[in-house]
Amino acid sequence: MLYVRLLFGMLVSLYTSRLVLNTLGVDDYGINNVVGGLVTMFSLISNSLSSAVSRFMTYELGRDDMVRLKRVFTASLTIHVLLALTVVLLAETVGLWFLNTHMTIPAERLGAAHVVFHSTVAGFALTLICVPYGAVITSHERMGIFALFGITDTILRLLVVLFLAFAPMEFDKLKVYSLLILSVVFIMQSASVVFCRTHYEEARFRITFDRNYLKSIGSFAGWSFLGNSAWIINTQGLNILMNIFFGVAVNAARGIAAQVEGVVTAFVNNFMTALNPQIIKSYAAQDLDYMHSLVCRGAKFSYFMMFFFVVPLALEARQVLSIWLGTVPEHAVSFLRLTLLSSLTTVIANSLVTAQLATGNIKKYQITVSFFGLWVFPLSYVAYKAGLPPEASYIIYFIIYFGLIFVRIYLVKDMIMMPAKLYFKDVLLPVAIVSACSVIAPVLVYFSMQETFLRLVTVCAVSVVSSLVCMYICGLKKSERRFFREKIRSRLHLSVK
Repeated sequence: MLYVRLLFGMLVSLYTSRLVLNTLGVDDYGINNVVGGLVTMFSLISNSLSSAVSRFMTYELGRDDMVRLKRVFTASLTIHVLLALTVVLLAETVGLWFLNTHMTIPAERLGAAHVVFHSTVAGFALTLICVPYGAVITSHERMGIFALFGITDTILRLLVVLFLAFAPMEFDKLKVYSLLILSVVFIMQSASVVFCRTHYEEARFRITFDRNYLKSIGSFAGWSFLGNSAWIINTQGLNILMNIFFGVAVNAARGIAAQVEGVVTAFVNNFMTALNPQIIKSYAAQDLDYMHSLVCRGAKFSYFMMFFFVVPLALEARQVLSIWLGTVPEHAVSFLRLTLLSSLTTVIANSLVTAQLATGNIKKYQITVSFFGLWVFPLSYVAYKAGLPPEASYIIYFIIYFGLIFVRIYLVKDMIMMPAKLYFKDVLLPVAIVSACSVIAPVLVYFSMQETFLRLVTVCAVSVVSSLVCMYICGLKKSERRFFREKIRSRLHLSVK
């Protein structure tokens, strides 16, 4: 169900992204990206709380304790309401001041930028308040409902873009776009609240003050906040830094690259959305052998899913963007290639992140990972001051996060009592072999043909075949290959019947 949602969303996104870019224009598209990103910086709070709530709720489900589950939900909703009010206050004071005084926005578009800002703040506050309800759905592993909400959200956003592009009347399209997207957020968050209150007893708010849970969730979220702050600064912070040094046109190129990466990464995120509750529940039940198996397979298959798309997209980035957008912003091609490469260093650690969250003992992990991760921003600033091109930050990000793979392994192995050599043998070794072998054929095709649509098709076909063969032969263990063969035989047998 998650992949049905994803494929539908991907097809719609490919169409609407081009339509939004052409309708708004490069400058307004860049304004929407960077101003929305300024507000998104506050999402490090919601991300921290979301991971905390999901962990505590899934953990209590694993222990089958309804009383504690109700207390977790009530405490988490109380925290989210208070923090939503805090975020609105900070955004409408400090954030608005930063927008007016430090960001590079054309003077004639500052009014539109304000509408985008206020709409994004309101939408973010609504999303923040409703985080516990989303955690209820994923903790219960209701992926069909999760997917249905995602598909509905995609359809509503498509209708917004179609109205924007084909409405006969004249209006400021950037302002109307931001207000209509806010309406979509309100509709979808309200739907999730109604569903959860109707179907799950624990999702009904009760006025209580459980100091222990407020303290536990707050502490957990606080350390998660530290880790998420590094991620936000290295994404939205760099977006603002690029705006200051290079202007809104570069933000448009970065927005395009980030959108393609988001579509590809969604394949991995769907897989991990389904897998994460199982990792946490297996830890709660102290079934550590099964947990280790899930962590290793989750990391390996996450990487393979990402790598499957990265090779052809990175090689044929120029043609893909030209076909998709028509007008390709400067730097978009190089940004796309570098961001896809960098994403491989993060997806391979997804299951390790879930594993440390499952333990609840995340202080040392978050401090260490954040310390190394936060170096991306200051080093990028130094690079830009030295006159290096905007691509420099992507290279810095890749180097640091590649090193963080090994730091994460070292930290998590003791937390879940998993030997480091198991991760090296079952994840890093097959991943390295598959990566080295499967790129040879598509790279040879890329350099031996002229840049035409035929080369695009050939590179994609060769890359798919090469990746699948190498993953099957070099990336899977015997038991995994046997499992896939049996699944394929059973599917073929059913189709024949």
